[in-house]
Formats: sequence, C-alpha cells, structure tokens
Amino acid sequence: MYIAMNRFKVKTGSEADFEQVWKGRDSSLSEMNGFKSFHLLRGARNEDEGYTLFASHTVWASHEDFLAWTKSQQFRDAHKNAGSNTPLYLGHPQFEGFSVVEGA
Repeated sequence: MYIAMNRFKVKTGSEADFEQVWKGRDSSLSEMNGFKSFHLLRGARNEDEGYTLFASHTVWASHEDFLAWTKSQQFRDAHKNAGSNTPLYLGHPQFEGFSVVEGA
C-alpha cells in the first residue's frame, strides 16, 4: 500500500471555507484503479503563526496506482481550480508519500 498526504496551513478563520472546498468538490478518486480511501484531516491550531493544520490523506493499493492518478485526466480535472483557493492557506501544500511497511 501507499499513502499520499498533502499538508495545508489554513489561515485562522478560513477553516470552514477550506473544508467546504473539499466537501463540495467533484471527486473521481473512486474511479481510479487501486484507490482505497480518502480522509480530510484537521490538526492542531497554531495560534502564534495564525493557521490550523489540515492534511488530505489517500490510501492506494500501490505507489504505481498513485502515480497513475497523478497522470490522469481525473487528476487534472480535480486540480484545475486549485489556485483559486490559495488565499485560504499559507504557502504551498506540502506533499508527503509513504510506502506502508506494516498495517492492520
């Protein structure tokens, strides 16, 4: 298995708008070979730096399935308006990818 995550530092006060973007999106992840699950995670608020940490979390059968997603038309369609949401967060999303070593 492979887990792909993007971390977002969402500006304090923009959390509900950020969540609505994700809840309102037209996702085609379930159409992709190897897709297992998706979660949008809300983390801790950093009062000093003015953001709440969020992460998008997808689980794939393999790294190859994830790479196929990133090269697909569905991926391009899902991300075509991503730039319009940048006022909601600080900096660029930070990608992290993990191969599962052990799991239940």
